[in-house]
Amino acid sequence: MIRYGISRLTPEGMEDAEFLDSLLELGHDAVELPFVNGFPWKEKRCAKFGELAAERGMAVSVHAPYFAVLTQDDPESRPKTLSALEHTMKLGKQLGAHTVVAHTGYGRERDPDELHELVDDGLRTIEPKVRHLGVALGLETAGTQRAFGSLGDIALIANNFSFVRPVIDWAHVHAISGGALTSPEAYASVIAFLRDQFPGWAIDPLHTQFTDNEFGAAGEIRHVPYGAGSLRVGPLVEAAAAAGLKMIVISEAKEDESHAAILGELRATEETARPTSRGEGRPVHSGLIDPPDVLTVEKDGEHFFTTGFDRQVKLSNIDKVFWPDDGYTKGDLIQYYASIAPVLLPHLKGRALSLSRYPDGITGNTFYEKQCPSHAPKWIVRAPIGSSSRGEVIEFCTAPDVESLVWIANMAAIEMHPWLSRVHHADAPDYALFDLDPQEGSSWDQVVYVAGLVNVLLERLGLAGYPKTTGSRGMHILVPLEPIYDYARVRRFVETVGRMIASADSDAATVEWDMRRRGPKVFIDFNQNVGGKTTAAVYSVRPRPGATVSTPLLWDEVDSIDPADFTIATIWDRLRKHGDLFAPVLKGKQTLEAAETALGLE
Repeated sequence: MIRYGISRLTPEGMEDAEFLDSLLELGHDAVELPFVNGFPWKEKRCAKFGELAAERGMAVSVHAPYFAVLTQDDPESRPKTLSALEHTMKLGKQLGAHTVVAHTGYGRERDPDELHELVDDGLRTIEPKVRHLGVALGLETAGTQRAFGSLGDIALIANNFSFVRPVIDWAHVHAISGGALTSPEAYASVIAFLRDQFPGWAIDPLHTQFTDNEFGAAGEIRHVPYGAGSLRVGPLVEAAAAAGLKMIVISEAKEDESHAAILGELRATEETARPTSRGEGRPVHSGLIDPPDVLTVEKDGEHFFTTGFDRQVKLSNIDKVFWPDDGYTKGDLIQYYASIAPVLLPHLKGRALSLSRYPDGITGNTFYEKQCPSHAPKWIVRAPIGSSSRGEVIEFCTAPDVESLVWIANMAAIEMHPWLSRVHHADAPDYALFDLDPQEGSSWDQVVYVAGLVNVLLERLGLAGYPKTTGSRGMHILVPLEPIYDYARVRRFVETVGRMIASADSDAATVEWDMRRRGPKVFIDFNQNVGGKTTAAVYSVRPRPGATVSTPLLWDEVDSIDPADFTIATIWDRLRKHGDLFAPVLKGKQTLEAAETALGLE
């Protein structure tokens, strides 16, 4: 559960492999490379070191140069500091690093709003070049009153940038709190704050630093040998075990004796600490998956009830197998949606949902349900929308919070099927959908090829599209829009682009509505852009073997991935690396007028 290592570069005259082996012999399974004064290693060496570390199961992190801070406001120095941060993250990618640790900077009598604006501006500057690297930027907690970067500050920053993570320097927290970290309860309060402010996958594992220290009224003064101060690792281990928190602990002590003492106490405490799940009761999942933020339930009669939520949710048949070939249960489905909620809920916010229910799992009967069931809890938010086909109002379910998501999953709704528009502008979608559906005899390579054509044409039209796997054999490309166009206009745009692509390469793509005439091609289904139609949401589970998940992609990786690799068991590592790659779909509203003019549309 806890990896331990030190902050050190390979000593002069020693080979990298020998250095890593020496760490393993000491019982270390992590190492942080302190590039704090510059860049002693080039990309080639970083890549080789990363390979050697991976072969040995060693977790690698990097500490960025001390001058690479985000609060630097000198016009001449600021570009250099941001460039240094960007370069460190690129080296981190070569190293296969989980995290690049950076200091946020100093206050220098500037007000908090000014400092946050500086940090946001700096991150926006480097974001296009680093957010797709698969390396987290870990902002280290401040250790003195003059430094900027409390845990609350970092939480606010991370809320705007999905590649940002917290790095907890326990010595800094101890100093700032006036020496409060002396008990498991004190550490547990910090862990509880982290759990409240960050999604589980963002702190799984939590990257931390540890050493004993001396402090005063203004914060940390200096590191001291382990045992000379009042900070101990044992209570931290107890709190982490009780919370079920995975952690990387990097010793920043200066003495080998301190490294050994911290490690000895850490491992000895691990042997006696009793790991528990969050809350009381048993985990809802089967144990076949290893999710962040384990949901626990208590049994009462034939039903189970969630613990730790603001509202208690009644669950049933949680051990019923829904994926026979994999052994995944209904409880695994519920756990997945509980854990994925922080990234999924913004995409479902304000959208009506059609429930795609599989009461006996993926091999049993299935049915769609538009009307929110009459037995739904009163707190489930309904979305009343008029239906022209029925001539009446349908009250759809929505999922504004994790409890609603868990309740819907308990209804055996494997897939989340939202509208393309939100309830308050139900006639105007906020994205256009290109649904690339491979027909019998076609391949994933063909889907990738057609997706590339769509992307090229969108770029020439001045529009950005974002790809995701459907969780099945196809691909969705979403073009975020200002919600000011009706469905007919959006559908016409997608149809026009689809017909152009089908005309350009009729052997690869088709818009033929008659299935018998499509052939082994990729069908560009523009008719999904119709009011009332729904499609599998991003991060939705699909009723397919493996419990696959509809997963956001990077354009430069679409030809190298296998959609079947993204499942309820494997999605977490991708989130740890990339965060929500579909966050721009929520933010990046675009307009169609210029594209329509270029396409010759009125």
